[in-house]
Amino acid sequence: MPVSLDNLLVVGISSRALFDLETEEAIFRTQGLDAYRQHQIDNEHEILKLGAGFALVKALLRLNALTENRRFVEVVIMSRNSSETSLRIFNSIKHYGLDITRAVLSGGASLTPYLRAFNVSLFLSLHEEDVQASIDAGVAAAILYQKPENALAELDQIRIAFDGDAVIFSDESEQIFQAQGIEAFERHERENALKPLPEGPFARLLKALSYIQTHFRAPDGRAAPIRTALVTARSSPAHERVIRTLRAWDVAIDETFFMGGVGKSEVLAAFRPHIFFDDQPGHCDRAAPLVQTGRVPVRSAPGAKTPDILPANG
Repeated sequence: MPVSLDNLLVVGISSRALFDLETEEAIFRTQGLDAYRQHQIDNEHEILKLGAGFALVKALLRLNALTENRRFVEVVIMSRNSSETSLRIFNSIKHYGLDITRAVLSGGASLTPYLRAFNVSLFLSLHEEDVQASIDAGVAAAILYQKPENALAELDQIRIAFDGDAVIFSDESEQIFQAQGIEAFERHERENALKPLPEGPFARLLKALSYIQTHFRAPDGRAAPIRTALVTARSSPAHERVIRTLRAWDVAIDETFFMGGVGKSEVLAAFRPHIFFDDQPGHCDRAAPLVQTGRVPVRSAPGAKTPDILPANG
C-alpha cells in the first residue's frame, strides 16, 4: 500500500536553499550547464556547506524523534538538477544525518506540478521564479535571504515568526491601506471586526504547526517544541479582527506583536526565530541581517506569465 503524506507537514526545499551552492550557481551562470555538470560530478564527494534553510529543516525533522511510531514532518528535496548531478546533494544529506529520503529532480523543468503530488505545505527556494509559481499555484512559498551569522545557533524550540496581512491572512485589507490610506484601512477593519479575515498563503502552514503544538502540549504546562509569533504592523483598532480570526480558526499563536508602524527587526532579534516570513521587501531587508528571513511574493494577477527561467541549481 502506498505511503500517504496527507497528514504530514511536508516541506519542499531546493538544494541551493538547503546547502550553500553559490559557487556552483556562479559556474552555471558564467560558464554554462556543461561546466556546472562536470563540476558537480568531479566534486560529488566534497561535502557542501550549510545553506539558508538548513537550520529550519534540521529543527523540524527533530520533531519526528520526539515520539515513537509517529512522524510529523517530511522534507522533500525539489531541484531542477538532473539525477547525474545530484549525488553530491545526497552525499551531503547523509553526512549531516538528515532524515530526507524523497527528492524531485526535474532536469530543468518546472517544479510547480509536483508540489501537489507531494502534498507540499511549504516550499523554500532562492529562485524567485519557482517561488512565484508556487504562490500562484496556492502553495505557501518563500524566497530565502542568505543566512545571517547566527542562523545556525542551536535553539531548544523551533521558532517561526509570521507577518500578518498577505502572509497568514489575505492581502485584502493591505490593498485598502495601499490604495486609500490608514484611515480607510482602520475604518474597514472596525466595520468588519467580527468577520474573519480570509486565509492567506501561509494559513495552512500555521494551522499545521498549531495542530502539532496541541499534540505536544502537556497538562503540566511544559512548553511545546514549536513556538510561533505574529509580528504585524497592525495596531489598535485593527487588532480585534486578527484576534477574532485566529480564534475562529482555533489557532493559538504563542507571541503576538502589534507594532503599529514600529520597526520589526529588534523584536525579531529578541524572539530569535529559525525563520521569519514577510511580504514586504523593506521589512525583509532590515530583518535579514538579524534572523533568517523568507520573502513571500504577492500572488500574480490572473493571466500573468511567470518567466521560463531554468536554473540548474534550484
